[in-house]
Amino acid sequence: MPDTMTAAWTLDEVTALYHAPLLDLVFRAAQVHRQNNDPREVQLCTLASIKTGGCPEDCAYCPQSSRYDTFVDPEKMMKVDEVLADARAARDAGSTRFCMGAAWREATDGRAFERVLDMVRGVRDLGMEACCTLGMLSADQARRLAEAGLTAYNHNLDTSEEYYDNIITTRTYQDRLNTIQNVANAGISVCCGGILGMGEADADRIKLLHTLAHLDPQPESVPINALVPVDGTPLSDLPRVDPFDWVRAIAVTRILLPRAKVRLSAGRLEISPEAQALAFLAGANSIFTGEKLLTTANPEADVDHVLLNRLGLYSRAAGQAAPTHHVHATACAGTGKADADASPSFA
Repeated sequence: MPDTMTAAWTLDEVTALYHAPLLDLVFRAAQVHRQNNDPREVQLCTLASIKTGGCPEDCAYCPQSSRYDTFVDPEKMMKVDEVLADARAARDAGSTRFCMGAAWREATDGRAFERVLDMVRGVRDLGMEACCTLGMLSADQARRLAEAGLTAYNHNLDTSEEYYDNIITTRTYQDRLNTIQNVANAGISVCCGGILGMGEADADRIKLLHTLAHLDPQPESVPINALVPVDGTPLSDLPRVDPFDWVRAIAVTRILLPRAKVRLSAGRLEISPEAQALAFLAGANSIFTGEKLLTTANPEADVDHVLLNRLGLYSRAAGQAAPTHHVHATACAGTGKADADASPSFA
């Protein structure tokens, strides 16, 4: 069942929304964004790989899979003090969320998991939000992460359930949904999105967005990734995603999930500043910043700050309270289903 604060969308409604003329769609998404969020604020996040390479899964897009011959060499898990040094540097560069990723199929109990718990506690002590992406989680592991102070857990659905077996065979779509439910049941915010440009059809993108909108509760944040083709992986020869298709998915995400952080993630290095500006207009309000997203190149922090400044956008420092704004109360606020008031909601 969908979040009770948001009206349910049928698949036919999402399909019609997705196929709307692009500028009309962006305009509508911008209205929903202004009704539910500060349209000038962008959250800066940093994603670090705490255990790189050697993953036994066969995700067709991932250079960290042990099944493919790529540039990634397996590395040992980082020490707690090394991770916290990176987190401190990210905080000083403006990030408020620090996400730690390990190339595991699933988290296993033992010293490595205890080390992750120490990392989470340390990141929270720095005044930052702490996020992890560790593969599948049991209910007990989710509970322990919550007790350590974990803010959010990332576990992407990647694509539609129908297309999923073309990308991954070593875990099922239901496995992913089970982990998402374990995270939500533990009281941890869910970060869940997908990847565009893996050879999927528009129908698969529509079904993915429909599924995300009907998670209960809706994800707190939704990463929108554009495939970065990597030599040695099965998807290495695919073309880059069309930037307008990328913006279209962002706009639909904003309308379906009015209050979520819509996060520009992998592939952003290859997308022009002008297309990124259109994405911010369409409701994107978070980015990963820093040189890498796990193993994939990403725009450097100073480039991002220059872009945000040019667009009149800003980010809050860790621990800084949100400014007080007045949100217009309208009958359609939060749903995106009715025509929205075109005036900005934040004065």
